[in-house]
Amino acid sequence: MTVLPAALDAVSLARWQFGITTVYHFIQVPLTIGLSLLVAIMQTKWHRSGDDVWLKATRFFGKLFLINFALGVATGIVQEFQFGMNWSEYSRFVGDIFGAPLAVEALLAFFIESTFLGIWIFGWGRVSKGMHLASIWLVAIATNVSALWILAANSWMQEPVGAFFNPETGRAELNGSYGFVELILNPILVYTFTHVFFTAVFTAGTFVAGLALWWVTRAANAGKEGEAEARNYWKPIARFGAVALLIGGTGVAVTGHFQGQHLAEIQPMKMAVAEGICMDTKGAAFTVAGFGECPLDDSGDMTRFITIPGLASFLSHDDFNAEVEGVRDIQKRMVEALNQNESFTSRYGDASQYDFRPPSMPTFWSFRVMTTLGLASILTGLGILIGLRKDRLIKSKLVGKLALWSITAPFIGASAGWIFTEMGRQPWIVYPNRAAALQGDPVGGVLQLTEYAASGAVPVAQVATSMIIFTILYGALGVVWYLLMRRYALEGLNVPSHYAEDSNNADTLLKFGY
Repeated sequence: MTVLPAALDAVSLARWQFGITTVYHFIQVPLTIGLSLLVAIMQTKWHRSGDDVWLKATRFFGKLFLINFALGVATGIVQEFQFGMNWSEYSRFVGDIFGAPLAVEALLAFFIESTFLGIWIFGWGRVSKGMHLASIWLVAIATNVSALWILAANSWMQEPVGAFFNPETGRAELNGSYGFVELILNPILVYTFTHVFFTAVFTAGTFVAGLALWWVTRAANAGKEGEAEARNYWKPIARFGAVALLIGGTGVAVTGHFQGQHLAEIQPMKMAVAEGICMDTKGAAFTVAGFGECPLDDSGDMTRFITIPGLASFLSHDDFNAEVEGVRDIQKRMVEALNQNESFTSRYGDASQYDFRPPSMPTFWSFRVMTTLGLASILTGLGILIGLRKDRLIKSKLVGKLALWSITAPFIGASAGWIFTEMGRQPWIVYPNRAAALQGDPVGGVLQLTEYAASGAVPVAQVATSMIIFTILYGALGVVWYLLMRRYALEGLNVPSHYAEDSNNADTLLKFGY
């Protein structure tokens, strides 16, 4: 049995630890980025119109944004320490490059966020309305700039640019100031950042729309005063959230399509595994459901249940008859190319000893979870707009509960997207720039296999212990996050009426089926 030794391997445990902390952290990230923008828009609507509904919406969702922001910071700090501990060989190899965008993010974007967030929190009634509005917009802008720099670091791992391998130091080094500019202008960063940005709008829009619709159904069943609150306050907020959901969802679909096409060029193995393509094929079909993996020889094929002819070719090349690279042929081409790459052979030996396929089922199914839940959420947004058109109110308590559950879909989908991005890159932690290597560009020598990136000085027991502690700690923080979000979500808008005062009563909450 090889399962237990593999599970107790230091590299595997370090990957599990980083994966667990990343997924925990990324639960907060898209909601923080998206809510910062939506809250800024809400406050702008109040600033321009004077409509009380948008002031209350700003305060209500602003509190939820602050809770999410605080927990996001708490869960994110630990990740950077892992680079110097579990992944010290990776940090030694690319520290000068990878650390640069992270340093800019911390020293510039995060300080802008924290400074103006403090002004926004404590500035109600203390600074002018214009200054207060500017502060939340600066928070929203800085939050997105922060994401940009972090994604710049991650994108470099996906497609190295502006660097070269120095055989004397055994490290990858940035090619001067021009190399730093190339890092910022990395082609994949454009796709990744826009995709994450629209994912954040999508997630926050679903959160606003789902929570507001639940309040619509709850208030609409509480007599005339409740119905007035539902119509005058929660309905416009729900429609606002649904519009944001649809804008974000459309952006996710469009940017995801172009990002997938770019990945087919720079990381063909990832997309071949995700689409279930085992060999180079013209007019390749897309496998909707399947199990197993593509073998590296002629021994068989993965088990397929539903396929759509030509769709994989269209997704990769906008042509239903285009030829798409398959797993078996990509493996052969990678072995040939890497054996001609002196940087690879001098450090890792003959490439034929390696299997360059990522974990098949996690890559295959995370891609489908991401796309399926994204489509389902877009349909939810359309349903909300249709259900609330003209003078209608939705009173079904079942619809309200489903609206709450719909909030979880973008979170799961976004997490699946990161699992696909990171696991699909394996066995590389720094993926080789194939095009650069073919052109003789020095950046073609910048690459690193994951198994060689972990620290050799941290024993298995320490990695396992810290992983268990972090998992328990993050689990506890997750419970705190949920309880705080639930508590303040149940407070509502505090509309001055008999119904609003009664809405905080626990018996009333149970009455409406929470």
